[in-house]
Amino acid sequence: MKTESLMIRDFPVDERPRERLINSGAEALSNQELLAILLRTGTKSESVIQLANRLLTQFGGLMWLKDAVLEELTDLKGIGEAKAVQIAAAVELGRRISNLSYDDRYVIRSPEDGANYVMNDMRFLTQEHFVCLYLNTKNQVIHRQTVFIGSLNASIVHPREVFKEAFRRSAASIICFHNHPSGDPSPSREDIEVTKRLVECGKMVGIEILDHLIIGDKKYVSMKEKGHM
Repeated sequence: MKTESLMIRDFPVDERPRERLINSGAEALSNQELLAILLRTGTKSESVIQLANRLLTQFGGLMWLKDAVLEELTDLKGIGEAKAVQIAAAVELGRRISNLSYDDRYVIRSPEDGANYVMNDMRFLTQEHFVCLYLNTKNQVIHRQTVFIGSLNASIVHPREVFKEAFRRSAASIICFHNHPSGDPSPSREDIEVTKRLVECGKMVGIEILDHLIIGDKKYVSMKEKGHM
């Protein structure tokens, strides 16, 4: 009798759930494949794909699986407490995400709002971090991304990396930040050059750079307020 691992190895590499997710994204996977990734292993008599399919069949699909309690899950052969807990945790995360409201998102109306959003995270950093906040049309934060770590340089902070995430998130605008580990947020020549370069690129692609804030120790400088953009 084959073990589960041998069964999985019998699948072509590009048809294994984990590899398919890496190559094609989670949205390309079936419910069965996504569940198989959560379960990780099957049993001695069936692959993890077969176990995932049996689990979905037992509960009549995701609609009823989402309401299953731990005891119901562990009643199924091949589902121990660890697997049941993983499923329950994933279901609860999905539930919480579905209950999120755009109204709960942080709104940035001023440079002070932006500085307050990142100050406690960035003012103690010992290296320079270049961070972008991606906003929707209501100036609500939809994503935060650290684009670069190291000394700021116009040739290193490439616009491609800044705007790539904006396209991915369908962002309407961007606010950029970077910290000065010295605690002094006074802009350097490089800071000004990076700002102007990003603003020009934003105009070309139709995604506005609203501001570039330099974060010091409980202090900040807005490049927009300073007239550098």
